[in-house]
Amino acid sequence: MKVLILEDEQLASDRLTTMLQSIDALIDIVGVLKSIDEGKKWFDSNELPDLVISDIRLLDGLSFDLFRNIELDVPVIFTTAYDQYAIKAFEVNSIDYLLKPILKEKLEIAIEKFKERKANGRFPADFESLYDLIQNQKKSYKSRFLIKSGVKIVAVSIEKVAYFYSQNKLTYLVTKDGKKFPLDQTLEMLEGQLDPEVFMRANRQFILSFNSISEIHPYFKGRLKLELEPASELEIVISAEKTPEFKGWLDQ
Repeated sequence: MKVLILEDEQLASDRLTTMLQSIDALIDIVGVLKSIDEGKKWFDSNELPDLVISDIRLLDGLSFDLFRNIELDVPVIFTTAYDQYAIKAFEVNSIDYLLKPILKEKLEIAIEKFKERKANGRFPADFESLYDLIQNQKKSYKSRFLIKSGVKIVAVSIEKVAYFYSQNKLTYLVTKDGKKFPLDQTLEMLEGQLDPEVFMRANRQFILSFNSISEIHPYFKGRLKLELEPASELEIVISAEKTPEFKGWLDQ
């Protein structure tokens, strides 16, 4: 089975590759692509794979921008960290989806479903309709967090949040006035609850609000180093791969 992966986060694509090969040793990963542009070039010069596993949002836009402009007569399993509104669209169109972080059991079920559909020759997919649904559907985002602080429960409105970060397998919320609260959610879970115009996943450790960024400095090998307000004891570096997306987010 030849599988093409579209995923712009290196750790996520590495983990997905490992899980696929542990599920079926005969799976051949024919490519790991990070952008729509890479996808166009790949499909122009390669035979179609048996299966595509694609994140919804790539470095340069929605993967639907790629799929609706090529003749793709193969099934697609979509992965998403936060596009909850898209799930209904996938169910209606009989397209599989996996919520991040992807669980091996869920991936295994999706692969088995693919094999069944391949045997029956059924690959329904209306990418144009899915694209319209994604673009036009309004999504509500988290407006406040209820946090246990000692014996009290504190309500923190989203407007007061500067950033979130993880350290030693724990997640923290930091307010604009420098208060820090532990959360029982991972950064992956938080991504789906935050307005992407205001918050961005900068790296594995940080989700930042636009207003928390006080300074941006060029760093080694095409990376960026950030200073936050309130200040963080941890170094915040944007990878070279993430830098174009980050600049695009800043320049909305």
